[in-house]
Amino acid sequence: MRAVALTLLAVLGALMLVPAALGYERYVIGGGSMGSAVPRGSIAYEERVPVAALRVGDVITYRPPGRADRVTHRIVWIGPARQMRTKGDANSAPDPWTFTLRGQEQAVLRFHVPVVGYAFAALGVRWVRMLVIGLPALLVAIVVLRDVRREPVAA
Repeated sequence: MRAVALTLLAVLGALMLVPAALGYERYVIGGGSMGSAVPRGSIAYEERVPVAALRVGDVITYRPPGRADRVTHRIVWIGPARQMRTKGDANSAPDPWTFTLRGQEQAVLRFHVPVVGYAFAALGVRWVRMLVIGLPALLVAIVVLRDVRREPVAA
């Protein structure tokens, strides 16, 4: 049991640290609009590229006009002045808006890992994070204090 828990922690740590060290940004997919291509609960790893390098078929995460939340959709049209239109793979029609990306760079999906995003999202909840960090720390403290009590006092 302990080996399984340690393996899971090592895998989660690797999924968090290794891609970041290689320059990838991570993002948890919260919606289902990309269907099986990038399912809800996946952790998406994205790389920043120049906006001019974007092509039809690239999957990007951005804030649509007039919305506060981000979406991850596929570019289906690039028009004059780099105006774009996107569509979720599971949606029947393209998004109703066109937009132009601000800035010189844009994050593009490079790969994803299904289901793991749920664990990352849970760690964003304060009490879960405290439990994940605090419980092991408490157990270590108990073991250390128990061992200290067992040691004979030198005369």
